[in-house]
Amino acid sequence: MWKKVRLYGFGSLWGRFLLLCLLCSKITPYPFTDAFPLAMQDLLCMNNDFPPRAHCLVRWYGVHEFVVISPGANCEAVISESKCNLLLSSVSIALANTGCQVPLFVQIQQKWRKMYAGECQGPGVRADFEMVHLRKVPSQYNHLSGLMDIFKSKIGCPLTPLPPINIAIRFTYILQDWQQYSWPQQPPDFDALLAGEVGGVEFGKLPFGACEDPISELHLATTWPHLTEGIVVDNDVYSDLDPLQAPHWSVRVRKADNPQCLLGDFLMEFFKLCSRKESTDEILGKNSVEEESKENSDITQALSKLTEPTAVPIPKLSVSNMVHSARKHIRRHRRHDQSPINNDVLNSILQYLFPDSLGDKSDSNEAKATHSNPGGKNDQDKDTEDYNLFNLLKSAPSDSLTYRLALCICLVNFYHGGMRAVAHLWQEFVLEMRYRWENNYLIYGLAAGPPDLRCCLLHQKLQMLNCCIEHKRARDENRKESGRDRKDTTSCENGLLGPESGRQGGSGGSPGKSWDSWSDSEDEFYECLSDTEEMKEVPAEGAKGAKIKPEGRLQPHGKLTLLNSDEPLYIPVTQEPAPMTEDLLEEQSEVLAKLGTSAEGAHLRARMQSACLLSDMESFKAANPGCSLEDFVRWYSPRDYVEEEVTDETGQTVVRGNLSARMNIPGNMWVEAWETAKATPARRQRRLFDDTKEAERVLHYLAVQKPADLTRHLLPCILHAAILKVKEEESVEDIPSVRKAIQQVTSHTSKHLRHPIPDFKKLEDTINQLMVVETIIAQARSLKAKFGLGKGEKGEDTEGLEKFVGSLLEEPEVAVIGAGRGPAGSIIHKLFVSAQRLADSSDEAALLAPLEDDPNRLGGSEDRKPMGGGGGVPDFPPPAGREILLRTCVPRPAPYSKALPQRLFCVLMREEFRLAGAFSSDTSFF
Repeated sequence: MWKKVRLYGFGSLWGRFLLLCLLCSKITPYPFTDAFPLAMQDLLCMNNDFPPRAHCLVRWYGVHEFVVISPGANCEAVISESKCNLLLSSVSIALANTGCQVPLFVQIQQKWRKMYAGECQGPGVRADFEMVHLRKVPSQYNHLSGLMDIFKSKIGCPLTPLPPINIAIRFTYILQDWQQYSWPQQPPDFDALLAGEVGGVEFGKLPFGACEDPISELHLATTWPHLTEGIVVDNDVYSDLDPLQAPHWSVRVRKADNPQCLLGDFLMEFFKLCSRKESTDEILGKNSVEEESKENSDITQALSKLTEPTAVPIPKLSVSNMVHSARKHIRRHRRHDQSPINNDVLNSILQYLFPDSLGDKSDSNEAKATHSNPGGKNDQDKDTEDYNLFNLLKSAPSDSLTYRLALCICLVNFYHGGMRAVAHLWQEFVLEMRYRWENNYLIYGLAAGPPDLRCCLLHQKLQMLNCCIEHKRARDENRKESGRDRKDTTSCENGLLGPESGRQGGSGGSPGKSWDSWSDSEDEFYECLSDTEEMKEVPAEGAKGAKIKPEGRLQPHGKLTLLNSDEPLYIPVTQEPAPMTEDLLEEQSEVLAKLGTSAEGAHLRARMQSACLLSDMESFKAANPGCSLEDFVRWYSPRDYVEEEVTDETGQTVVRGNLSARMNIPGNMWVEAWETAKATPARRQRRLFDDTKEAERVLHYLAVQKPADLTRHLLPCILHAAILKVKEEESVEDIPSVRKAIQQVTSHTSKHLRHPIPDFKKLEDTINQLMVVETIIAQARSLKAKFGLGKGEKGEDTEGLEKFVGSLLEEPEVAVIGAGRGPAGSIIHKLFVSAQRLADSSDEAALLAPLEDDPNRLGGSEDRKPMGGGGGVPDFPPPAGREILLRTCVPRPAPYSKALPQRLFCVLMREEFRLAGAFSSDTSFF
C-alpha cells in the first residue's frame, strides 16, 4: 500500500513542517521496539525482486508501503538543489516528531525523470533513499564490476574482510522480428468478390481476425536471483552471464495498440451509417428526367388501351410488369461507371438472398418447402441457444431473409461503394418485394404464420407481406376452384345454393356485372367472388316453405347438439384474425386510448374490438341454422355457459345450462353483436384482413426507408451475427476470459436493443467490446502460431504449451518452466536465433563490425561473449535492459554500529542509467 500526495506550492519552512506533521500524524506509527521498520526489512527481502507489475519505487527499493509527495503541475517541479534539501529536511523533522516508520518520498526534478528522494526512520536507525539518473551509461559502470565498486564505496564499510554482497541480475531481451513465421490470418479474397464469384460462403459469414500481427514484441527476462561476489564474472573484458544458463526465464508480450481487425471494421463502418441523413433519391439521384416524363405520358394512355379492342393481353399492363420495366429503365439509364454495385456482384447478392429465383417460383410445392425450412436447418439445430439468440437481441433468426440481408448490406457497405451501394441494393430489394407481391411468389426465408413480435420491425414487415401473399394466393386458388365447379354444376331448383354447389356466371343478376367483375374495393371484400344469385337476400326459414341450407361447416363439435333441436353443433370455418406488426399494435393502442373513459368511448372501443367476434358469429349462424346465442357461447367461450343439475316437475334430475353473469349484464356487447349478425359463411364475409391494403402499406414503408433507417433496423441482426461469429471463433481457441466477456456483451446488448428507443452511444460501446474480444482471440492465434500450436498436431508438450500461451494472454509476466531447456524455452530460443540469422543476412556488415567502438552500446556483457559459442552470429541480441540488484547488511557509520541493510538497484538501458540506493545508518550515537 502506498499513498501519493500532491503538494501545491511550498510557502514557508514552518508551513511545510506543519503540513508534513499533519500528514504523518494520520499514519499509524509502528511501536518503538528494537526491530527494524518494515521498510528496512523489505530492503533485504528477496520476495519482491523484479515484480512484473508495480510502482517504480516498489521495483527499485522493494518497499511495500510508502508515501509520495509530488508537485501538482510541471511548473511546480522541485528542481533547485536548495529547495530539495529544504524539503528533505522538513521530511526528516516531521518523521522524527511523529514517530512514523513509513518511508516518505519526495519527487524532485522534472516529472518525466521519475526522480525520488526520501527517508525512513525507526528507533535509532535511519534509511536514506537516494537516486542518480543519467541519459548515457558511463563506460566504467557498464558492467557488474564497476557497479560493485560504486556500492562498496557508498556504504564505506570499515570491516575487513567485507561481508558478502548478495547479487540479483536480470537481463531483458526483446524480439520484434516475427517475419520468419507467417501471420495466420487469411485475408479475404477481394478478386473473387469483385469478379462476382460470390456464394453463400462469402456472403453468409462475417470476416474475422486481425489484418496485422496483434503481438508486436516478446520480452524475455533471464534472471540470476541468488549470486554472490566471486561466483560470476562480468567486467569490460569477459562475462559469464549467458542467457541460456540463467536459472529463471520469464516472458511477457507487448500487444499492438489498436490493431486493425476485420470484424470490428465491418461493424464500425456499418454503425456509421446510422448517423447519415440522406435519402435514397438524394444518394442515387433521378436519372434521365426528360425521358421518364416522356414515358410517363405514354403510361397515361393505359386506361384507354384497356377499353380499346386491341390484341394487347391485359396481364402485360399489370403493376408487376410496370415494375420490371421500371427496373430495366433504371439500369438502362444508369451508366456503367455510375452504378454503385457491379451487375455481376448484384446478381450474385440477389441469388444469395433469393435462391428460389434460380428455380421455378410458380411451383407451389417447392415454394412451400423452401418457405417452411429456408435455411436448411433441422429442428434440432433450431432448438440450440445460438439459434434462439434472436429472441434476446430482438433481431431475426440466423436462417432468415432479414438476417442474410443484414450481412449483404454490411458487406456492400464495406467493399462495394459504401452508402451508395447500400441504397442501390435496397432499391433492388424493394423492387423484388413488389414483384413477388404482384406475382404471388412467397418470400424465401421467412417462417410461416403471423409476424413474430420477438423479431425486429423490418422482419415483421416482411412477414406481414408474406402473409398478404399467402392470403392472396389462397383467394386466387379458391377462385379457380369455384370457376371449375361452375362449369360442372347446375343451379338448384328453388334458386338457393348449397354449401358445395357451383355457380353459373352470367345467369341472371344485375346487368353489366359478370362473375369476374367484382373488385377488391374498400367497401366489399370477399374470400371468394360470388354471382348475383348468391348475393340475393336468402329467405328466412319457413317463408314459403324455404329452408336455410347450412354453409361453411368444418366438423361436428364432439357430441354436442343444438339446444333448440337435435341437430349436431358444427364448428364453422372462420376467418383468421388480422396479423399485426408491433407498430400497428402500438398505433391501435394509441387510438383506443384516445377514446377516453366515457360511455360512448367505451362503446366505440368495444365495437372496434369485436370485429372478429362478429365475423365468428356470422360463420356460426351460417353453419348452424336455427342456433341461439347459448349455442355459440358453448363453442366459443364454454366457461360462460354454466351447467347445473336441477330437479324437474317429474322429480328427475336433469342438467340445465344458463349464460354466465357477465353475459346477462344489460347492454352486453355479445348480445348486441348476436342480434346484428347475419348468417354469412366466412367465404362471403367482408375480409378481416385486407391483404391488398396491408401489402401496399408494407411496400410503401419499405420504399421510404433511408439507408440510415435501414441500418438502424438491421443493426440488431448485425450484432447478432457478430456475437455468433465471436462465439464460433472462441470455441476453437477456448479462452475462459473471452467466453465470460461474450456473455457480458450479449447481456448488455440484449438490454439496450430491447429498449423502445435504443441508446446508440451504448451500442457503439458494445461494438468496441466486440472489437476487444476479437483482438484477444487474434492475439491467442498469433501466439499459438508462433509456438507451433496452430497446426492441429498433438505432441507430448502440447498441453503445457497451450497453458503457457493462455497465461501470456491473462498475466503480465509468465515464468518459463525449465528456463531455456524447457519446451517453451526451446521455442523462444529458436525464435531469437531465427531473428538473429535474418538480421545477419540483411545487414551482415553491421553485425561483423567491431563492437568496442561504441562504449555505450547496450548489452556490454553480451558484446564481450557471443552467445551460442564461437565467433559467429550470437543467438541473442544485446539486452535491451539490464537490472542489477546489490544488497548486504553492514554496520554504518562506525564498526560498532548495528548491522543494517544496504541496497543498490541499477538500471542500464540504451538511453537511461539509473542508480536507486537505500543506505541505512545507526543514529544511536550519531
